[in-house]
Order: sequence, then structure tokens, then C-alpha cells
Amino acid sequence: MELDHLAVSANTLEEAAQAVESALGVAMRPGGRHDVFATHNRLLGLADGLYLEAIAIDPDAPAPKRPRWFDLDRFSGPARLTNWICRVDDLSAALSGLEEGAGAPVALRRGDLRWSMAVPKDGRLPFDNLFTALIQWQGTLHPAAMLPPSGCALRRLVVAHPRAGALRKALAGLADARVVFETGAPALMAEFDTPHGARVL
Repeated sequence: MELDHLAVSANTLEEAAQAVESALGVAMRPGGRHDVFATHNRLLGLADGLYLEAIAIDPDAPAPKRPRWFDLDRFSGPARLTNWICRVDDLSAALSGLEEGAGAPVALRRGDLRWSMAVPKDGRLPFDNLFTALIQWQGTLHPAAMLPPSGCALRRLVVAHPRAGALRKALAGLADARVVFETGAPALMAEFDTPHGARVL
């Protein structure tokens, strides 16, 4: 299990992208649409093979037949960092060792990209949506490799939750010193090195 990318959600894609650009001082790149969940995104390449995603409901897409991922159907309030996504080599095997509610594999595609994502039936992940979402990329293509360098690097991701110890234990397969679990109100906070110095989302 390896950290793959972070997601910033908002009521509109423009709000999500503006939140990232304002916080980090760099421009996001075009992304695309996700037909299965009727969402769309913009992307930002980070160092070390990571990337950042601004995501929102696509108002021009037909309503999906199932709840949207990242609990976007119930999103409200200002744009903010809402989800963190880890990649695995075998999604079904990884899910068998995780707690109930982590989701079931959904086959997805956007352009030349192909992947499977673990998505809960109601769209909401365990631990108040702060459990990592799991992804398995198909083939050799990955968004981070397709994005130009932004000069930004993730320094630390803080996952705060009242049951931080239990969350850390449930994700024992993740060994990444940048991911820190802290006891507190449910929230995500990411620290970055950018061309403009240290910044926070």
C-alpha cells in the first residue's frame, strides 16, 4: 500500500481548483470527466510520483446510478482536502484484509487511463470518510507521469480522528513517514514544499 494522490473537493470544480491554486501558488492542469460517478477534475503533479486532484460533481453529466465516490453527494461548505488515496497491486486481496466498509472494486477509465477503485456502496468511507481510498492502476500509465513538474512536494499528511489509533492500526500496511495520524476532530491537513515556500492545504 503506497500513497498515490490527494483529493480536494468542492461544490464546483472551479472552487476546488481555486482553493488549491490559492493555497499552493501554482496553476492546476486540465483533467477530465468520470462518467460512472458524474464528476470531473483538474490535476497537479507533485514530486515523488504523487499528484493532487481537484474534484467536484459535473453539472453537465447525467446523474449516476449509484452514490458518487468521496461522499460528494453530501458535500457542503468551502473547498477542502477531503480524501487520500493509496495504490495497491491487488485491490481484491487488499480489501480482504481491511475492515468492512472500505468498498468494492469499480472498474473505471478516463482517456487512456484505466484503473479500479474501491468505492463503498453509499460513497462514504469508514472513520468519517478519513479511511484511505484504495486504487489499482491497470497498465503502466499513471497521471503523475503525464503531468509537468509543479515544483511542489508533499511534506506531511496529517489524518486527524478521535479514533486515530484504531485508524492507524487498520492501515498497518501503509509505511510512509509522511502520513501522520493524530487524535482530534475528523480532518485532513497536508503540508507542502512549493516554489513559494512551505504551504498548507
